[in-house]
Amino acid sequence: MTSIRSAAVLGAGTMGAQIAAHFANAGVPVVLLDVTAAAAKEGLERARRLKPDPFFTADGAALISTGSFDDDLAKVATADWILEAIVERVEIKRELLARLEPHRGADAIVSSNTSGIPIAAIADGRSEAFRRHWLGTHFFNPPRYLHLLEVIPTPDTDPRVIERVTAFADRRLGKGVVIAKDTPNFIANRVGLFGVMQIFRALETGEYSIEEIDAVTGPAIGRPKSATFRTMDIAGIDVLAHVARNLAERLDDPEERRQFILPSFIEEMVRRGWVGAKAGRGFYQKQGEEILTLDPASLEYRPKRPAKLPSLEAARSIESPAERIRALFLGKDKAGAFLRATLGPTLRYAAHVAPAIAHSTDDVDRAMRWGFGWELGPFETIDAIGADALGLGSDPKGSDPRGSDPISNARGAVVKKNAGASLVDVGDGVLCVEFHSKMNAIGGDTIQMLHAGVKEAAANFTALVVANDAPNFSVGANVMLLLLEAQEANWDEVDLMVRAFQGATMALKHSPVPVVVAPAGMTLGGGCEVVLHAARVQAAAEAYIGLVEVGVGLIPAGGGTKEMLARAMETAAPGADPLPAVQRVFETIGFAKVSTSGPQARQLGFLRDGDGVSMNRDRLVADAKAHALQLAADAYQPPVPRAAIRVGGEGILATLKLGIHLAHRAGRITDHDAVIGRKLAWILAGGNQPHPTMLTEQQLLDLEREAFLSLCGERKTLERIAHTLKTGKPLRN
Repeated sequence: MTSIRSAAVLGAGTMGAQIAAHFANAGVPVVLLDVTAAAAKEGLERARRLKPDPFFTADGAALISTGSFDDDLAKVATADWILEAIVERVEIKRELLARLEPHRGADAIVSSNTSGIPIAAIADGRSEAFRRHWLGTHFFNPPRYLHLLEVIPTPDTDPRVIERVTAFADRRLGKGVVIAKDTPNFIANRVGLFGVMQIFRALETGEYSIEEIDAVTGPAIGRPKSATFRTMDIAGIDVLAHVARNLAERLDDPEERRQFILPSFIEEMVRRGWVGAKAGRGFYQKQGEEILTLDPASLEYRPKRPAKLPSLEAARSIESPAERIRALFLGKDKAGAFLRATLGPTLRYAAHVAPAIAHSTDDVDRAMRWGFGWELGPFETIDAIGADALGLGSDPKGSDPRGSDPISNARGAVVKKNAGASLVDVGDGVLCVEFHSKMNAIGGDTIQMLHAGVKEAAANFTALVVANDAPNFSVGANVMLLLLEAQEANWDEVDLMVRAFQGATMALKHSPVPVVVAPAGMTLGGGCEVVLHAARVQAAAEAYIGLVEVGVGLIPAGGGTKEMLARAMETAAPGADPLPAVQRVFETIGFAKVSTSGPQARQLGFLRDGDGVSMNRDRLVADAKAHALQLAADAYQPPVPRAAIRVGGEGILATLKLGIHLAHRAGRITDHDAVIGRKLAWILAGGNQPHPTMLTEQQLLDLEREAFLSLCGERKTLERIAHTLKTGKPLRN
């Protein structure tokens, strides 16, 4: 069978347009059709306005063409995958498939994104050849960001079609694929919505507030920060109501159907249009700067109240999610009572329905982790709490817990370790530096291990990878240590810290064996500087890379400013005015630009030709390792230190300073922004050079360090650092 080179999406609603966007993210041309060409075009434009953005880059929509079912259905003839995402009415879906069939290519896959109608039933009346190529592909909203794709074959689906869709979704769309049975709402929504219904019942008792429930059902039990009610506001309460009604209608067991009957307050919220963020109000409402919370009994909004649950505070010190969930569940307080009344029945329900909805309990766990953001799936949670404590008797999972860390799964041994990082043998002659400090902030321990990694790899390995499986690669340097030293005016210590970090990044750059850095999630400040000094980068598609030091009153001094300038000068035409290239670097650093995706990091200059992007985060470490081995096989030679980096001197400095002055006068930047901007301009111009000239890498590193130390002595810089540490937000002073 052919690979998937083009796609068509039928239906340009919220899901259809975003699915088309994600095909475009994968580099696949898409035809997006709707009832009218205007509806399809408007659906695409709506998707382009969504936040978070369904596109990796602003120009991604160029791969999508629009049209109507009446005039353009024949265009699907060249599509390798045709995905239906129209209104949830089986008669309308069947009618569209009947119109589609004459235009379908002989090898083309056709799937439905429905979550509420039996997949086999939709294809009733279609030919045998059509039904062999027919299946369900249930994306979760938003399709770019939620990892889960439920693939639902029918008894007629050709196994090769399942393999083809699964391989493409995994590698190209970056999905975690779970094969589900053709049952109402498949796996994740079936289990997830049952849990939500238990929470609604607990809320109706009046014993728990919305704030208390969100405090318990968020990170405390390994769930997303948005917890229960904020998540429903984001997803849409009307969407939740539709899924619940579908289950209440379609399930065979009358008692099970009753479990999904919506409480009256939800029905009334939907009737009033209070369906969440898209309507401006749901369980929460923002009024100016104040957040209001719904009282479900009166359906009136009141000021948000903090949740005061002592057991949650005590549980914060328990690092293991499994141990924390068990402690909270078995607690003799309000939080424990709530979890026993809600989580307990949900886990028992998952154990009861698993054989009917999934092919394994592991698939149920994956579906809930990937679709709902649970840190532990239902059966992993049962393992954590104990089946006996849940009234389940013997372990219903009947299997050993799986390792969830791709690095751990691949490691042969930990070669060396300290508090900030480890050296891990990941096999095949590849060594990995794995960060594991809080938020993977870079401190002395991390720097020490980067140096040790280069030395160990050069002596005993073929290649070096810098990667980890945490949500974020690194949020940057440990500025708490910097603040303490600067407040005590320990300038020699600060100077040594900067020199050590510069030494580490340059060691990576000039390592005798290839170094591949694999960023994912937030890759900021010093984390970005590590990326910039790799032989190659293998970035996750969801990598948010940027030099953000100006937010804490500083400039990049781990080689980041030097490297961005050197790259810009290498791409500038010989003899051409360097100002446009320097200006781009100045704006990237000065405005603390952060990529919104791996592909966009290329546009900002953080990735270069030869760097790769992994769509599936679960494959990132393996892809980085393969990239490193390929470099080694190609007889890798490290770059020689740059001895002649072009700088513009006084002319560039004057132009940049004029721009800073005008922005300051116009009120677009603060006094301290202007101070930082002038320091940055001074480095990018080459310091106090009267004319354009050439500088070495070391000279630019020295300029970075001087500017950094100077800014550390500014009171407003220390205020910015302290404010960021306290609030997590930048201060504009």
